Amino acid sequence: MASLSSTQRLVVSIAVLASFVTFLDGTVVNVALPAISEELGGGISTQQWVVDAYLITLSALILLAGSLSDAYGRVLIMRIGLIAFGVASVAVAAAPDPLVLIIARAAQGAAGALLVPSSLALITATMRGPVQAHAIGVWTAFTTAAQLVGPLMGGLFVDFLTWRLVFLINVLPIAVNLFLLGRLRLPEHPRGAKVDWFSGILCAAGLGALVFALIEQPRLGWSSPAIWLPLVGGITMLAGFLLRQARVPHPLMPLDMFRVRNFGWGNLATLFIYAALSLNGFVVVVYLQQGAGLGATEAGLASLPITILMILLSSRAGAWAGKYGPRIFMTVGPILMGLGALLLLTVGIEFNYWWQVLPSMLVMGLGLSITVAPLTAAILGSIDESRSGIASAVNNAVSRVAGLLVVAMISTIVGGMLDLAGFHSAAIVTAVLMIAGGLVSWIGIRRNPVEADAAEVGA
Repeated sequence: MASLSSTQRLVVSIAVLASFVTFLDGTVVNVALPAISEELGGGISTQQWVVDAYLITLSALILLAGSLSDAYGRVLIMRIGLIAFGVASVAVAAAPDPLVLIIARAAQGAAGALLVPSSLALITATMRGPVQAHAIGVWTAFTTAAQLVGPLMGGLFVDFLTWRLVFLINVLPIAVNLFLLGRLRLPEHPRGAKVDWFSGILCAAGLGALVFALIEQPRLGWSSPAIWLPLVGGITMLAGFLLRQARVPHPLMPLDMFRVRNFGWGNLATLFIYAALSLNGFVVVVYLQQGAGLGATEAGLASLPITILMILLSSRAGAWAGKYGPRIFMTVGPILMGLGALLLLTVGIEFNYWWQVLPSMLVMGLGLSITVAPLTAAILGSIDESRSGIASAVNNAVSRVAGLLVVAMISTIVGGMLDLAGFHSAAIVTAVLMIAGGLVSWIGIRRNPVEADAAEVGA
């Protein structure tokens, strides 16, 4: 971080910690799902809801949070989000039954929605060009590591303590970040409270209804009114949301941003790549416990090679993308991850982690390391600083919606049961989604003019 000023280093630290708690909590739950199901009851449907209740509010409200960040100031919104996230985490840990747990998880997601766009917006508002790419690389390394180390930490808590403590892991980073926020002296210029609350309600209700239909469909069937009515209602509300964005003066998701080449194509690539990451993260951790018979800690350790590679390479990949442009990295990285997913087809009835899973983790870790920082820099670097909050929110919303929908469809993807055949089906779908993300990047991504100019000056 030698190229960053002291204020910029503080900004990156705050952004990392704020996003860390959100991403950690989004993934740490996967390894705890079997233990939660065993104690509180419920099968794969309850497990899906524990994950998706968080993602529904995070995905839907992150757009609203992006507007709030620009309207009221990033530091204020982040401070509110941190406090609310801590309170919701305690409620999750104390949940006596699945319903309370799911409601508390939804509250966590709502609080998390306030954190991610405001954290990245702090970076994009204070840095540009190669410095911004380097900072985003650092942010990516640590926040993605949070997503990947989550299963390991969760496994240790599940095996040796209790799954309930898994949700209190973030208390310390929340406290530290509140302290750092008090030290940050950053001039902000809030634009006023012009926030489209009705659009936020349409988006949240539409996603919730759609996800309900997708999760419960294997149990009730498409012909059930309890399925097709929410499905039609959800699609209608989401269509209304998009139509409203084209007409209101201050939209939550300004559609004109998608006319910016890297922003539009980059978000399409994000949709494919993060759907694949969410599918793989859910299926691998749960199958290794329920199918391969590993303990929670062992299942969490399975993804450790990805974490190590992310920490070692992400910052460097961000700097490379600032120098050479993001297109090649966003193409090669997802295709590598797709090949890594196909290596999981070697998993058989006679399970061996070292020969059947580790090669996949190494290849996927390499691909992920060279993808995420260039992807983030390409998308956010293409949008003017004055709209950095909403740009960050839109990109994060796309990634969370991708994960939300694919988790809702897991029962369909695996054929109703996460056995060996279902695991192989999920690996194939993961590979197809990853390769699609790489091809979309090759077709659509170009170098941002600001990055090109900065690179020429640096040369």
